[in-house]
Amino acid sequence: MQKVCAIVGIGPGNGRALVRRFCLEGYRVAMLSRDQDYLSELEREFPSARAFQCDATDSTAVQGAFEGIHKSLGPVSALVYNAGMGVFKTIDEASEDDFEQCWRVNTLGLMLAARAALPQLRLHQPANLIVTGASAAWRGRAGSAPFASAKAAQRSLAQSLARQLGPENIHVAYLVIDGVIDLPRTRESLPDKPDDFFIKADAVADAVWALTQQDPSGWTFELDLRPFGESW
Repeated sequence: MQKVCAIVGIGPGNGRALVRRFCLEGYRVAMLSRDQDYLSELEREFPSARAFQCDATDSTAVQGAFEGIHKSLGPVSALVYNAGMGVFKTIDEASEDDFEQCWRVNTLGLMLAARAALPQLRLHQPANLIVTGASAAWRGRAGSAPFASAKAAQRSLAQSLARQLGPENIHVAYLVIDGVIDLPRTRESLPDKPDDFFIKADAVADAVWALTQQDPSGWTFELDLRPFGESW
């Protein structure tokens, strides 16, 4: 039976690269996103991927999506939580809604996806739950109050999950992405930056895949990725 990977949060950058990588490795891939048009496009591109339209912050929608995945593809053995939202404002500028929305997408969504997927992950030995995060999780810069606080909460939740689920042979890892993903829109917004300023989405997908292949005797919880020129 083919293994199943569920990816929550699908876009033209890391999401598409993750779908491509897991499909190449022989997985059936469940793609969860609110954007049905883009999901349909990827279904045509990747025959072994299946779309599940889903709002990651809606408990009922997330539970229903994972029940549908189990029924149509089989039990998930790898969950990648790639959904994210960033609001970059100071504490003077940010609204309560800015804080809440960042928290709901980055942190609450992770909780809902993990809770819905756990019965399926527990059927496998081992299983994997990988979260794509950001350096804001441990470095709150000025002007990033809503985003940094949400990412810090997300990382703390991932660490709690790792400590709980490790004894059950479920590997939980947090990927710190420290840089700008190479996309047409980021190139357009940063036209003076050289090629090596950007992180390639395929490199992110490679790192996620490598985490899922680690032996339980040497699991990584946190892995950070950045171009060599990034200031850290």
